[in-house]
Amino acid sequence: MQFTSREDIEAPIEHVFAEVADFQRFERAALRRGAEVQRTDSLAEPGPGMSWQARFKLRGRMRDLTLRLVRFDPPNSLALEAVAATLDGQMTVELLALSRWRTRMSVDVTLRARSLAGRLVLQSLKLARNNVTKRFRLRVAEYALDLEERYKRVS
Repeated sequence: MQFTSREDIEAPIEHVFAEVADFQRFERAALRRGAEVQRTDSLAEPGPGMSWQARFKLRGRMRDLTLRLVRFDPPNSLALEAVAATLDGQMTVELLALSRWRTRMSVDVTLRARSLAGRLVLQSLKLARNNVTKRFRLRVAEYALDLEERYKRVS
């Protein structure tokens, strides 16, 4: 199952990539929401091979997730792979400079079932596809707006 969204951001591509690749900010955000997040690699600089273990409560059960950065191409794109007990996923963020001060961000999330339970999860997502897609696009749009506001505060 695949979800895609595209947003235009009033900020230079370098700034947008720096924000998208601010992994410590995402770690802190997950911790504030009650997740346990631990970085499992020993890389000093951001790049392919970075990895995290996460544990969080979702729908009443504890879930374990392994994340790995598989592509890191500043300032154009990055890709993460996620592995959970029932699902595999990949998220790709691609950036395109439309002008010196405007960037197009494309976010693509793909989910694949690893088990029968994963197939059931994907089937329920497919039944609610319109609602899930709308919520996904709304979250990406909110994130893009947040990036614009942070750029305006800095510049």
